[in-house]
Amino acid sequence: MRKILAGDIGGTKTVLALYQVTDEGLEVWRQQTFVSAQYADFTGLLDSFLAGETAIHCAVFGIAGPIQNQRCLTTNLPWVIDAAEIGERLHLKVHLLNDLEAAAYGVLQLNTFVELNPKAVDKPGHKAVIAAGTGLGEAILFFDGQHYHAMPSEGGHCEFAPQNAQEDQLLLFLRKRFNGHVSLERILSGDGFGNLYDFLKSSDFAPVNSQREAAMQQGDRNALISQAGIHAEDALCVEAVRLFCRIYGVEAGSLALKTLPVGGVYIAGGIAPKIRKALEGGAFLQGFLDKGRMRHAIEHIPLRLVENPEAPLLGAAYYAQRLL
Repeated sequence: MRKILAGDIGGTKTVLALYQVTDEGLEVWRQQTFVSAQYADFTGLLDSFLAGETAIHCAVFGIAGPIQNQRCLTTNLPWVIDAAEIGERLHLKVHLLNDLEAAAYGVLQLNTFVELNPKAVDKPGHKAVIAAGTGLGEAILFFDGQHYHAMPSEGGHCEFAPQNAQEDQLLLFLRKRFNGHVSLERILSGDGFGNLYDFLKSSDFAPVNSQREAAMQQGDRNALISQAGIHAEDALCVEAVRLFCRIYGVEAGSLALKTLPVGGVYIAGGIAPKIRKALEGGAFLQGFLDKGRMRHAIEHIPLRLVENPEAPLLGAAYYAQRLL
C-alpha cells in the first residue's frame, strides 16, 4: 500500500490529509483541520498530525505565499517552510506549491460549478483561478493542447485601480489607512469587508446601526458585515458587500484580459461560497464586463464559482500522485 501526504496551508486554517493510492485513484486515509495561528511553526503542526505515521511515499503542500527554491515564508503566518528540511526529517520526497497553483490543479479534479455568466460559451483553452480568502490569490492554467500546467502568481498584491468616483474616494481612504500602496488584497479578502465598511461609514453613506456595531466588537467583524449585507439587514453592510462583489468582478475581468482564459475563470477560495447569493446578484458580472471597448473579448468566457472548499487539497494530492 502506498500513501501520500497532501496539505492546504493557509493563514487561517491548515488542512492535512493522508491518501491511500489505489488502482481506482486516491482514497482518504485520514484528514484533519488545524487553526494555523495556534502553532508557532509548521513543523509542530505536522508532527501533531503524523504522530508516528510511517510508510508515506511523498508529500505536496499548497501554501499561501510565494515559493522560491522550494522554500516559503508564508504571507499571513510567521512560518518558514522548507521542502528539503521536511523531506530530510520525514525521509520522503516533498514538493511545495503556491496555494493557488494547488487550487488550479484541484479545479481540474472537479466537475460541478455554479455558472455566473449567462452568456458563457464553453471552449477548450487556458483557464484562470482567482480566490479571495484570508488573502487574494490568482493563478493560470496554461493549456498546451493536451495537458494543463498551473502557473502561480502574486497578482493579488497588484494595485487597486478605481473605476468610478466612489472607488476614487475608496482608494484615498485606503491609501491613508495603509500608508501608501493599496493592493487588491486590502479589499478582496476577509479583512476587506471591514475596510469597505469603515470607508462607507467615514463617508456617511448610511446611518450607523449601534446594535450591529456592538455585535462587531464581540464576534467576527468581517463575517457579521458580509452576512448582514447578504441578508439586507444593514445599509452600510449591503453596500460593502455590493462593492466587494463589483471589485471582485473587475479584477476577475482584468485577469481574463491578461490571460484570455476561454476555458473559464474559476472563482475559488473560502469567501465565494459564503456570498454566493451576492455574487449571483449582478454586481460581480457587471464589474467583470466593465472593460469598455474590450468587453467583447471576454463577454463569453465562463465564470465558474467553485463551491468545493477542498480544491487546493485535491490539487496537492493530485500533484503528489503524479510524483510517484
